[in-house]
Amino acid sequence: MNDWNLMAVVIVVCLFGLWKLELIATLLNLKAFPASVPAAMEGWLTPEKLDQGRDYLRVNARFGIIQGAFSLTVLLVFWTLGGFSWLDGLSRSLAPNQLVAGLVFISALVVGQGLLDLPFAYYDTFVIEQGFGFNRATLGTFIMDRVKGLVLGALLGLPLLAAVLWIFNQVEHAWLWAWVVVTAFQLVLTYLAPTWIMPLFNKFTPMPDGPLKQAIEDLGERCGFPLTGVFVMDGSKRSTKANAFFTGLGKRKKIALFDTLIEKSTTDELLGVLAHEIGHFRCGHIKQRLAMGIVQTAVIFYLLGLAIDPQGGFARQLFDAFGVHTISPQVGLVLFSLLLQPVGKLLGVLANAWSRKHEFEADAYAVNATGSGAPLAEALRKLSTDHLSHPAPAKLRVWLDYSHPPLLQRLEALEGVGK
Repeated sequence: MNDWNLMAVVIVVCLFGLWKLELIATLLNLKAFPASVPAAMEGWLTPEKLDQGRDYLRVNARFGIIQGAFSLTVLLVFWTLGGFSWLDGLSRSLAPNQLVAGLVFISALVVGQGLLDLPFAYYDTFVIEQGFGFNRATLGTFIMDRVKGLVLGALLGLPLLAAVLWIFNQVEHAWLWAWVVVTAFQLVLTYLAPTWIMPLFNKFTPMPDGPLKQAIEDLGERCGFPLTGVFVMDGSKRSTKANAFFTGLGKRKKIALFDTLIEKSTTDELLGVLAHEIGHFRCGHIKQRLAMGIVQTAVIFYLLGLAIDPQGGFARQLFDAFGVHTISPQVGLVLFSLLLQPVGKLLGVLANAWSRKHEFEADAYAVNATGSGAPLAEALRKLSTDHLSHPAPAKLRVWLDYSHPPLLQRLEALEGVGK
């Protein structure tokens, strides 16, 4: 059993506070669902679709509450029973050295968390999503996605984790060098992912020559956005939901359109969506977010260095809070991630507010690039209706989680561009 100190109490209070905040936001979001079709959605959202969206929200809310309560309970039970100390001792007994012990410790927690999440992922895919007509994934696809993810995580994650642990065990000013290594890894992965990683999960087919491809290339040329490829992704392999995105850095920019988006959209609507995405590049959002992410990672690694410094009083209090006697980088990484959750939520709120501002700016760019906001507005209405999205989510839910503005706010802003 674990004897809690003051830091343990503070962490538990914060974790319960976050769970309670999520619960309140969920309940307010359910209450905020409109009783009738909003004026801006008339002609697109039928009363039947509105009722279906309300049911979809209610089912997902109940599912989220249960999953959140389960995860918090498992964590507290494992913590109270001294699980972190037990697993640390077991890892050391099985490993020949400190580095391998660290890999065993963190891998065991990751695999254990994955196994606990598996039933929830299955229920979400084959009960909720399938029940509302979204899921197209087979059981084979579901299993293979997780096998590929596990193998990929081992091939990429374990070497990176080993490098970070070695740095914290052997190198002076470890937090700085760990930050450099992780940042470099992320940049390389961003560059290689479109070519080597994403095709492991989806098929990307070059769009055949035709009016749509020509219109997309013309849009890219008008916007000063050189393209090296336009691809169609088999999103329908897993879901009926539609999307589009850009990949690549520098001059290696590619567009990927879900096949479901092409099926459901007109050419003008697709161009409106793509102009919005181009707007993120032209407005400098991608570079800004990349720079902010690098700075944020530096701050996190600096704080992590304090949390695992054997000579520091903070590290001793943190490890004592979880009943772990030996201060080590591997255990410190895990404990620090739990300690960081409240801070991460606050940073997430700020990041989401910044992101919503960027979305408005990208929408405005799309209007100016295409000459009208109507196609993008129609695409947003169609996507929202097809996805059974909440038309007017509660302010607290938006504040906590929304990286994009709610639909009605975006439609209103689109109408005001240029006026």
